[in-house]
Amino acid sequence: MEVVKEIPISGKNPESKYIRGGNHDNPSLLPLIDLPIIDLGQLTAPSQATEEADQKIRSTLSTYGCMIITNHGVESCLDKVRTAFKQFVSLPEEEKLKWKREVDGFEGYGTDPVPGDLLVRDWSARLSLTIRPEEFRQLKYWPENPAEFREVVDEYSSKLVTIYEVILKALARSLNLKETTFLHKMGEPWIMNGRFNFYPPCPRPDLVFGLKPHSDSTVLTVLLQDKELGGLQIEKDGQWFRVPIVPGALVINVGEQLEILSNGVFKSLYHRAMVDSEGERISLAMLSLSNPEVIVEPIEELVNEERPPMYRKVKYEETTHFLYYQSGRRVIDDARI
Repeated sequence: MEVVKEIPISGKNPESKYIRGGNHDNPSLLPLIDLPIIDLGQLTAPSQATEEADQKIRSTLSTYGCMIITNHGVESCLDKVRTAFKQFVSLPEEEKLKWKREVDGFEGYGTDPVPGDLLVRDWSARLSLTIRPEEFRQLKYWPENPAEFREVVDEYSSKLVTIYEVILKALARSLNLKETTFLHKMGEPWIMNGRFNFYPPCPRPDLVFGLKPHSDSTVLTVLLQDKELGGLQIEKDGQWFRVPIVPGALVINVGEQLEILSNGVFKSLYHRAMVDSEGERISLAMLSLSNPEVIVEPIEELVNEERPPMYRKVKYEETTHFLYYQSGRRVIDDARI
């Protein structure tokens, strides 16, 4: 469970379980992608401006699978939640392991377990928590050091609930659905999980992944990037691009559940996280998911003769998605008809 700080990746040990296959070009030299920046405040503006904003979000998420949002109302929390997590990862390892992940568990702090000898390990550690609803929280995994960690995460996640609702209502309106359609299809209560990611420096960042290429199992993911070091990369039209850091902004990713619900109108984002040779980096992904008992399937109003159902019914389970992720596969690919 210890955070990796140095791994054997010299030419003398080419079989290191951290070395990725494929192209080993310098990831920092990839081009930046010009993602549209969405002013979220426009979604509550007068009707004409709202309609234009709805269509812009639909177009952006249909084209890129993600977007950058500003004027989202959470600005006051961003530095606080970053600082709280940085203070946590700066603690001695034995202190952090008070909240360690169980061997076969998904919550708590540690490196991801890798089932099998041939799978590539990620150069990162994570603190994984169920955030909402509150009654689902397992507080034994929630750090009490720093003292303000729990309070800050609770405040931040409370504000994000509004962001999820605003965006999902806008997407429903853009498809001529009742604006609560996506929220209704998620079931009650829908789930918010937190993934606090820590990427230590790596002497050869061109040989490893911080997080392997994947798409999220979510409806939507809200990502708070590091304030200084970029590392998020997305795939578009078969090419990888770096995602810029926009001060005060959040990145919204489409997850596999939304792709299925929308019958393929919105595509889940295929993305990865890279590391840096000099500095450590953090990020925070907040994942919105349907209730675990919900069967995810295309919304009936989005299925017709011209656009028949594109996906089978799927019940998303964390264990299944994790095994797919580690093996470089995607649940969404097996769900396609």
